[in-house]
Amino acid sequence: MKFVKGIMVSPGIAIGKAFLYAGRPTSVPSYEINPALIPREMARFGEALQEAVRELEELRGRTDPQAGEVERKFLDSHILMLRDPELLEQVQRELAEQKKNVEWVLERVIAAITSKLETSESEYMRERSADIQDVYSRILGHLLKTQRVSLTSLAEDCVLVAHNLLPSDVISMDKRRVVGLASDSGSKTSHVAILARSFAIPAVLGLSEASRQVRDGDTVIVDGNKGVVIVCPDEATERQYQASREAWQKHELQLLSLSELHAETRDGKLIQLESNIEVPEETDSALAHGADGVGLFRSEFLYILPKRFPTEEEQLQAYTRVLEAMNPRSVTIRTLDLGGEKIIPGVTPAGESNPVLGWRAVRFCISHPQIFKAQLRALLRASAHGNLKIMFPMISGIEELEATLELLGEAKQELAKRGERFEEDIPVGIMIEVPSAAFTSDILARRVSFFSIGTNDLIQYMIAVDRENERIAYLYEPFHPAVLRLLKTVVDNAHASGIPVGICGEMAADPYAAAVLLGLGLDEFSMSSIAIPETKRIIRSITLAEAEDLVGTILEMKTFREIDRYVRSWMEARFEFIGSN
Repeated sequence: MKFVKGIMVSPGIAIGKAFLYAGRPTSVPSYEINPALIPREMARFGEALQEAVRELEELRGRTDPQAGEVERKFLDSHILMLRDPELLEQVQRELAEQKKNVEWVLERVIAAITSKLETSESEYMRERSADIQDVYSRILGHLLKTQRVSLTSLAEDCVLVAHNLLPSDVISMDKRRVVGLASDSGSKTSHVAILARSFAIPAVLGLSEASRQVRDGDTVIVDGNKGVVIVCPDEATERQYQASREAWQKHELQLLSLSELHAETRDGKLIQLESNIEVPEETDSALAHGADGVGLFRSEFLYILPKRFPTEEEQLQAYTRVLEAMNPRSVTIRTLDLGGEKIIPGVTPAGESNPVLGWRAVRFCISHPQIFKAQLRALLRASAHGNLKIMFPMISGIEELEATLELLGEAKQELAKRGERFEEDIPVGIMIEVPSAAFTSDILARRVSFFSIGTNDLIQYMIAVDRENERIAYLYEPFHPAVLRLLKTVVDNAHASGIPVGICGEMAADPYAAAVLLGLGLDEFSMSSIAIPETKRIIRSITLAEAEDLVGTILEMKTFREIDRYVRSWMEARFEFIGSN
């Protein structure tokens, strides 16, 4: 029996026989060609492109018109990549320069594109390279005329195990037969993770070498709740997990039954539960899990296009898709937050001694007003298609807020001159993620319509702890007395000015924190869609008075360990399955 730890990306428990998937060809031939044969190589490449497009269009045609929206959107994006004239031009240019076979040239071109993404410190942007690799391997398969194992018609139920699963693998696989996914690569923000959650398939990614430790037919347990894969479990472990799976399935049915209900405490306090999303495709999952809206739409995904920023029209299309999908529910779109750990080669500065405290977010935007105003104009125009809120990140004080509001005003004037239609009175808010903003929240609250607390950064700045540093990760503690007191200050200042305050950091998705955040007075929680039903269950099971009593007790405590023990004991006495997500 072997235990392999990975990243939990889609909850649930799966037990089945391993289907070890080799994927697409990895060995690429390399040989020189006579320059006279370049047209022939380009013709081969063109035929492979057309075959790849035909394959994807055929796959798209087989998706369920009602349930396959997420799949179709992924396939459409891959078809667009294949039809990108820049790819054709790059291959043709490299063929002329290198005078080698087109398979080798294609590999070189794709490597140049993906290296820009994979060197980014942003996990999300690194994962976008998987889409490029997906398209590349599909073309390569047609160039080499290789036959690969089909996942479309599997003979029996299985756990799909692979070194590197691609989005199209997950889309094309027989989802009636695949009960669980396990991959050496991938993360929570990868398209494979998004698809697994959309299809409600338990999945653990980032396993490093699990595919080397599994043989076809081995019994495999995928524990998506804890991010663990168990290979060849003993009888006692398998029996234990079979019982856990049955209990989990009952629990999930109970949670899904809450999707149409409000997150309202037993004594009548109504809380807005919203989704954090990275890409437009996640709106399906938000709606399926009963989200009241989108509390944080990170707009950075648009800025990963190579060599250029997205145009105003490209941004308008993306924002409009989300607004129309969620309408009439509100969508809060955060303006560009580049810099810090989100580096784009050739766009954001590299080599800053302390980038997390450096030229990032609104600081970057204010110093690039034309880039920023293009986004603001796109957002304003998109407001005609739904219920939009605009949110500025990393505001440190009133000066930065006034500068961003001035640029927003200029963007409105520019659109008015162009005769463009937009909503004049769009709610504008800020993220509270810098201690200086939290301590001056009484001043800032007079100039905005809402606050959203970004606890990921606020906690690391407040306690002076790098949350990515494993040696001091134990200090990154949401229940630190200083953090709780600061949250209470922000909430009180917001309410004194008559504006709502939400939370969109990872703390919002922690079920152990739900009652604490409720008792602190938060009006809105925004989290990953999959965490919404559990949080809703907790809120509906307690009273606001109970939560306020809990907070009153812990605010008197002196250490985060004491608070953590007390809160966990309080929650576990009231809820089973607490923390499963």
